[in-house]
Amino acid sequence: MLTHSIFAAVSFAAGCVGAQAAQPAEGPSRGEGLVTASGARVTLDQIDAFVDAQMAELDMPGLSLAIFEDGEIVYSAAKGAANRETGEAVTEASVFEAASLSKPIFAYLVLQLVDEGVLDLDRPLHEYLPFEELEGDGRYKSVTARMVLSHRTGFPNWRWFDPIPEGRGIEHGEMYQKAEPGTFTYSGEGYNYLAKVVAHLTGHDLTTLDALFQERIADPLGLDCSSFVRSACVAERKVMGHQKGAVKDFGWPRSFPDDTPQTFGAAGRLHTNAEDYARVLMALIDGWKLNAGTRAEMLRPQSEVPLDSEMHQATGDTAWGLGIAIEPTPFGTRYEHGGNNNNFQSGMVFFEEGGPGYVFMTNSDTGSDFDPRLQRFITHGPKAKDG
Repeated sequence: MLTHSIFAAVSFAAGCVGAQAAQPAEGPSRGEGLVTASGARVTLDQIDAFVDAQMAELDMPGLSLAIFEDGEIVYSAAKGAANRETGEAVTEASVFEAASLSKPIFAYLVLQLVDEGVLDLDRPLHEYLPFEELEGDGRYKSVTARMVLSHRTGFPNWRWFDPIPEGRGIEHGEMYQKAEPGTFTYSGEGYNYLAKVVAHLTGHDLTTLDALFQERIADPLGLDCSSFVRSACVAERKVMGHQKGAVKDFGWPRSFPDDTPQTFGAAGRLHTNAEDYARVLMALIDGWKLNAGTRAEMLRPQSEVPLDSEMHQATGDTAWGLGIAIEPTPFGTRYEHGGNNNNFQSGMVFFEEGGPGYVFMTNSDTGSDFDPRLQRFITHGPKAKDG
């Protein structure tokens, strides 16, 4: 059965059994914590209480969570069940599907290559590598890496999962141009095409491209079990997904029928945990391995999210940078992304100028309530009201 990575609104639902004690990051004492975006002070005990209450209320099986501020992880937790059938617990070593949280990390890798002159953000991708399945529709030849990362390719999200357009004679699984290039269309297909271009330019293919991620990001940052493909470590540490509170195994996530566990999935197949993901995110925020101008481009609005779109209605996002969604708030610009691989859901948020941020990953399909509650918590503190 094919499963797929799609953007899940910044809200996800979640679910909890057997919550184990949170593991705060080294440094803060139990009396310390973070300052929310609105200026409220929150202790680690208050964070613990909030998380435990949400897991119980939302019936969240397992959770990996990291909250950071000013370049430091102030709270890290591994809670709940890795597998409700066996009773195995989530641990600090557990690995989750990051789903579409894969996209910002892949974008980070791409922008490093841009800085090194390997790839030009604004050179049409077909000049590097033609998209053979779209050669009959020359419109795609205007698509650039900038357009892919800001979701302006005009491609469908996934040809195998999106509704087939009526009246165009398109067969199920056939690639097509959904809209004119330049139109905002959230697309995993675009990321997959860009991944093929990156592989081509760096002497790889999609079965070896993860080595580039390991070399440039994972190894230097000390991520011991993060991968876009199934490594021995990921296979050993990966938790089980759940739907409707029960174990549900879709197998390795796939976007195309010929995908294998060794196929690099730029749009949705990163496997990691919240603390390691947060390490990459903090490096990105700090501009590690990025020119200042490139970092600014990543966080600058590149495309507008239509205000009448389902995405804006669900998330509040008004624009897209390079690999990341943007939402203005009274407390500064909020950058965010969500992920949904059906039985795994995730979310991340950070504020500009060193404000608070978080990464969470769940092995559940019920995360649509947890993320907005967590957003309100790190924005307003324990007094924040749901709804």
